[in-house]
Amino acid sequence: MFTQVLDDTLVKTLVTEAATAPSMHNAQPWRFGYVRHSRTFTLSADLERTMPHADPTTRALHLGCGAALLNLRVAAGYVGHRTSTALLPDPLAPALLATVRLDAPHAPADEPLAGLHPAVRARHTSRFPFSERPVPQQLRAAFTQAAAREGAELAFLGAAHRETVLDLIVHAEGYNRMDEERDVEQRRWTHARSAPEPADGVPDDAFGPVKRGGAAPTRDFAGREAVPERAYADFERHPQLASLSTAGDGPVDWLRAGQALERVLLCATLEGVAASFATQPLEWPDLRWILRDPVSGTGHVQMILRLGYGPQGPHTPRRPVDEILTITP
Repeated sequence: MFTQVLDDTLVKTLVTEAATAPSMHNAQPWRFGYVRHSRTFTLSADLERTMPHADPTTRALHLGCGAALLNLRVAAGYVGHRTSTALLPDPLAPALLATVRLDAPHAPADEPLAGLHPAVRARHTSRFPFSERPVPQQLRAAFTQAAAREGAELAFLGAAHRETVLDLIVHAEGYNRMDEERDVEQRRWTHARSAPEPADGVPDDAFGPVKRGGAAPTRDFAGREAVPERAYADFERHPQLASLSTAGDGPVDWLRAGQALERVLLCATLEGVAASFATQPLEWPDLRWILRDPVSGTGHVQMILRLGYGPQGPHTPRRPVDEILTITP
């Protein structure tokens, strides 16, 4: 069993890497704790960072925290620690989302997970045009397997289903723009890169260009506002979309989906495949259920991914580790 003492510097490094995970509007809705005597991390929801209009059930919050949890497991494995993870360990404390115990005696080794570590800091969401180059079938299979290892199903959309989903994304984007409260909520989490830099949210240089042609389903974080000197660009005509689904649709399922999502994203990053998300129809219950595969019709869609070849996207800010981590004896 690995017995290296975790000093506070290493603990902070592990949490810093966990916090590179994606989250809705880059809100980073997580808090970590580390208990020295039990060598256990805790992951809790930061409920001050909820989005009551776009995410009233906190489903997306749980996905983001699940992604951060996966990164923590990757980082711990990279420095030689086996981990044992418990989801929602205390029914009386629903904000406590997970515990991660290091060097658990009977924890199984997950060497492929530790091998994803080089992608943790390199992964960025890309809202830029991708080429029409297809993602090879062997990589699609690898991404599907990565999701399955975390208890979720990744399925690439066929042509007919893809067109339906693209239509739903367009409708949802329009609904968001017409909804004053959602527009205000989104603007809270966006800012100009030239402004005094907040430690969260999406800076305008990460919005990507304005879509001139093509069907890429990226969210336009500019909303109703115009960004000076923002470029226009043609996006791919046939985006490569995949749905990430779980059998259930409760908090545990959302946490599993978040871990599966991040595992897929890290695998994709290592293979030079860029990614972005299409969450707009997931935020409208009447549209979300239509996202399901029209043939199987099973499972609950938790995320729509756009995958392809193009720029990885710029770095977006992260909260200081001292703001999100508490270490106790």
